Amino acid sequence: QLQASGGGLVQAGGSLRLSCAASGGTFIRLVMGWFRQAPGKEREFVAATSRYGGSTYYADSVNGRFTISRDNTKNMVYLQMNSLKPEDTAVYYCAANSAVSYYQARAYDYWGQGTQVTVSS
Repeated sequence: QLQASGGGLVQAGGSLRLSCAASGGTFIRLVMGWFRQAPGKEREFVAATSRYGGSTYYADSVNGRFTISRDNTKNMVYLQMNSLKPEDTAVYYCAANSAVSYYQARAYDYWGQGTQVTVSS
């Protein structure tokens, strides 16, 4: 089970930190990712981290502004979002997969409920 939190309303240029708590499985065996879906658009990849956190992957649109991290001692994954833009407005989902796949939503087995991020201009 995945529980995302930390969304909210922020002005352009501001920052937010999303958190995702995982329970009920062996967290360290899971690739963790963040996806987002804006109204009228398909769900898109944002960021992912490998099982031990040694490797991270980002969509071009957020590279350099967002940072994904995980704490395997707490079964937590985070998404630090800086320099937010109005186009970052979306529902953000954390997700997990055991297939060692990073970019494709269809590879993820488990999904959180989503947290709304709204960036005003």
